[in-house]
Amino acid sequence: MPELPDATHRWRCAGCGNLTRFDVTRSRRTTEYWHFDLAGDHAVDDTELLAETVESVRCRWCGRDDAVELVARSDA
Repeated sequence: MPELPDATHRWRCAGCGNLTRFDVTRSRRTTEYWHFDLAGDHAVDDTELLAETVESVRCRWCGRDDAVELVARSDA
């Protein structure tokens, strides 16, 4: 499973060199506080992330999902 980038790392496609465009498929498990008004419309006032799994990261330029890697940011 691919890791999410942080403040010191970013994704890079080793196939084509892309640093900026990726399709990310992830699953998230959350608890949300839904607030309904008297008309029945709702707004989510608070969300707590319980778990997150990155299932795949695919390069938007070349379409590869086997070449995306985590690299150090040059500006970090």
